Amino acid sequence: MADSKPTTRLQQLIHRTDRVLAVMHAPTAAHARLMELAGAEAAFVGTSGVVGTYTGLADVGVATMTECLTIAGWIAQSVRFPVIVDGDTGHGGIMAVRRLVAEAIRAGLAGIRIDDQPIEGKRSTQDAGVEVVPLEQAIVRYRAAVDMKHELDPDFVIMAQCYARDAANGGLEDCLQRLRAYEEVAGVDWVQFESPHSVEEIQQARASVSGPLSFMRGKLPRYVSLEEHQALGVFIAWYPAFTHEVM
Repeated sequence: MADSKPTTRLQQLIHRTDRVLAVMHAPTAAHARLMELAGAEAAFVGTSGVVGTYTGLADVGVATMTECLTIAGWIAQSVRFPVIVDGDTGHGGIMAVRRLVAEAIRAGLAGIRIDDQPIEGKRSTQDAGVEVVPLEQAIVRYRAAVDMKHELDPDFVIMAQCYARDAANGGLEDCLQRLRAYEEVAGVDWVQFESPHSVEEIQQARASVSGPLSFMRGKLPRYVSLEEHQALGVFIAWYPAFTHEVM
């Protein structure tokens, strides 16, 4: 697997079921190299935790596509493991989403996370007042990303981040419906549950989708361990903040 391209490696990692993949932020290229030496298998470049650190910009959709991809590209080019970039809400309509995916592939990135929040009014994770776009609009957004990756590199990973659980216009049932639709209708490679309130909700999300699933800490009282992830049938652990805590 070490000799395969980053997108292929990431596809293999997210579909692996013999052990859990831990995904953390790569705060800088130098830290990414340290992570690689320590055995990290993949990393995430978030708009808040990484791009915001470089630019001083808040995670409310004001960092441009070029800024995000430039920083993420520097980090991806410094290591051999696959790097995932935060695509926010896609930086525009479907043509902007297509360009975002194309430029991410050209920058050497292995995957992208795209939110289902509206472009105007995007808020940081766990902020009050979060909303989600209508389901049909979200599917069109993700479908544009999926179509573009199939044109350039079918192994490039599209991850859909679902904010519906705590959204002012959402709820748990809407979230579960969206996770399923993003996988089955939009055809994304991986779905992420942004704000579970309990282990039982994670179990419901796991039952709703058949492919790669991860979840953020959300309203859980603590991070879920790797062993607990495996027991839940979730083989990707989303731990972006751990590297910042070490620093």
